[in-house]
Amino acid sequence: MPDREKIARLQAALDAYEPGTGLFDREREEALAPVRKRALGLLDQRARSRSELRERLLKAEFEPQLVDEVVNDLAAAGLVNDAQFASEWVRQRAARRGKSARALDMELRDKGVEGTDRAAALEQISDADEERTARAVAEKAARKVKSAPADRTEYVKHLRRIVGALARRGFNQGMALRIGREALDERIAGCEE
Repeated sequence: MPDREKIARLQAALDAYEPGTGLFDREREEALAPVRKRALGLLDQRARSRSELRERLLKAEFEPQLVDEVVNDLAAAGLVNDAQFASEWVRQRAARRGKSARALDMELRDKGVEGTDRAAALEQISDADEERTARAVAEKAARKVKSAPADRTEYVKHLRRIVGALARRGFNQGMALRIGREALDERIAGCEE
């Protein structure tokens, strides 16, 4: 008897079911599928900020409502996380590209990462780390100097190139000039020996 009751209740539920009002909306899922596929493809290439992912999907001409729903779903699933993205971005770019904290902050801002997430990520870089990175960039640029400069004009030309390399990576002018001079002077001393 209990089995007949269960079957009767299931049949009643099936009879009362109306498509589009249940747990699964097929039309909505079919509309979301290409957006989701594109979003996952973009995330497979590299991590992206929430804003960056949204912009890329909108450029692909998906409907804004669908894009927002997919991005929110991916964020809820932990596949899009601005704090983690910012932290990883800072770690990799500081180590591999020799970027300053200021340059990294601007890059993250351009990618739509909020200020609190940027600040937390940039805490990874200490003043000593920044100095060490700047010194490595300056020493690499100074290696292009093959002989001691003949006069002050040539010295200034070499110094400008080294300071320019530091400035392009976002190091402040005072630090760039100080470290650039030190690196150039060390290189010249090495050339004279």
